[in-house]
Order: sequence, then structure tokens, then C-alpha cells
Amino acid sequence: MTTDITTGTIRAGEAGPARLGFGLLMDMPWGGGSLGRRGVGFVETDDGGDITPRVRAFAERHGDDFAYAAFAYQPRSRATPRAADYVRAYDRFFQALPAGLGRAFHQTEFNMGTPERYDRRPAAEFTNELAARYGFRWVVEDLGIWNLRGYPLPYPLPPPLTEPGLEIATRNVAETARLLELPLHVEFPGFTEGGSFVLGHLDAFAYFARLADDADVHVTLDVGHLLSYQWLRGRTGRHMVDDIEALPLERCRELHLSGCQIVKGKFRDLHHGVLLDEQLELTDYLLPRCPNLLGVTYEDPMFRDDGRLVEKSRRNYGRLKALVGAWRDGAA
Repeated sequence: MTTDITTGTIRAGEAGPARLGFGLLMDMPWGGGSLGRRGVGFVETDDGGDITPRVRAFAERHGDDFAYAAFAYQPRSRATPRAADYVRAYDRFFQALPAGLGRAFHQTEFNMGTPERYDRRPAAEFTNELAARYGFRWVVEDLGIWNLRGYPLPYPLPPPLTEPGLEIATRNVAETARLLELPLHVEFPGFTEGGSFVLGHLDAFAYFARLADDADVHVTLDVGHLLSYQWLRGRTGRHMVDDIEALPLERCRELHLSGCQIVKGKFRDLHHGVLLDEQLELTDYLLPRCPNLLGVTYEDPMFRDDGRLVEKSRRNYGRLKALVGAWRDGAA
């Protein structure tokens, strides 16, 4: 029983791919982070860079919780990225984790949602070189507008939800997939009210399904992003699963969960490590409906200097870990 490696779909009588289980994704800025995430990231050293002591403490304490790990690319400078400028620090990130963990990579340079002309070749060449060195299983990036005219945005905007916007985004995604030597996972964009805005009136779930089919790519579904869109449409409580089946669930290879919060009735994708009960409920709903799913990723944990998760995050972290373990073992 096999899965089509191009589309990831399952034909009648076939089983899905082997489940990896629980994964880790960390945003790793250069300079050791800031504000609430101070001490998390990469730091400059004379021999090419390293992870911070806090990240190393977390890896030692929690590394065995995970079946695979990834980090999100953050530029070291404004120069065109070269693998040689990053690999010393990246080596140390993976060396701090248990041997044998699967590896993946979150890019932020493909800018697949932009309506502007954009040269993706440097980012693809950089990614391919890293993939050859580290054996990445896939690369993922949100379908968003990450920068405009070379200026990065504080939070990626969703692509224009219009027919021309869909045509351009589909072309961008297909181009990116062609340039890469490893599978591309396109992530459903965030719709955090107050952090981004939406142009156009097409349904985002149907839009994303059409794009994935026409570009013929795998997808990642960020549970917080899905909820942010549902919240924007007034679909809360038991209605948070309305229209979920319109998404390209058979193409979904990964779920993401990062810390979210409801602030004055608005959904906030804060990446502060604390998962909402609704995120776990929607994950539980999605697991049996994504037959090609490889793993469920906990994104941007928040932890102390000794590597321990902050107290508010521990309960739902434990619940998510147990839920994913049951799914991996076929008991979900």
C-alpha cells in the first residue's frame, strides 16, 4: 500500500505514510531573541555562531519528547544568504538534540503570496544546499506576503483573496516547488485580527484548496491560523469546524500549533507557548481526517533558563503530546 509521492493522496485500499508523531519548531533569531523570548535563538561567536544556553537547556530537558525538529529561518544580515554563513550555528542546533531525530526547515524567504515580481532562486539554492547537508524531510512556509519591495513585514499578510491573487499565488507556489530538491509544504496563512488585514472576498479555505490542487503541492495546516480565520468569520464554539472539509485535507502532511490567546474577543496568534483548549479540540477533529499526515508540530515553546516550560503552557503541552502519541500509535 503506497501513497502518491507527488500529491500525497491515498487511492482506494491504500494506507497513509508512516507517522512520525510529535515535532518541534522553533523561531531562532540572531542575537538571542527579544522581549518575552529573550535568550532564545542564535548568537554570534568567533567561529560562526551557536545556540543560546537557554535553547541548549531546553534541548537537554525536552529533546526526547520529539520525533523530529525544525527551526524557522531568520536572516543573519541583509546579505544574500549563503549556507557557509549559517551552517556552524545550524550544526550546533541539531547537535544539541538527540541523535536520529527527523529534520525539517521553515523558510521565510519564498514570499509566495506576493503579487509583486520576486526572484526565489537565491532562497531555493540556499535551501537545497542546507537540505543536502541536514537531510531535511521537507521545507514549509506560510502562504503569505513576507516582504514588499524588499522590506520585511512584522507579520506576514495573507495573499489577496481574489481571482487574480489566486492565479499569481498558485504560479508562485508552483515555481517554488520546481526550484526545490525536497518536498514543499505550503502553510495555510494566518488571519490574526489586528496583526494583519485581508484583501478580497474569496473563501480562504476554498482558495487554499484550489491553490494546492492546481500547484500540486503538499500543505501544512496551522491550527491557530485556521481558528483565526474562523474567528474572523464569527465561527466559534461548536461552529469552529464548519467548512473544515473544504480544506485540502488529503494533501495535509503536517499540523502546527503555537501559543494563541483570545484578547477582548479577538483571536491573537501570539506564539507564547500556551495552547488554547480549542486548538486541541480542532487537532483532535483533524487527525482522523488527514490520511497523509506525517506529524503534529509544537511551535515556539516558551521556557525558563533551566529549559523548563513556563507553567501556563505545561497542561496543554502534556495533553497535546498524549493526543499525538495516541494518533501515532493508531489509537486516536
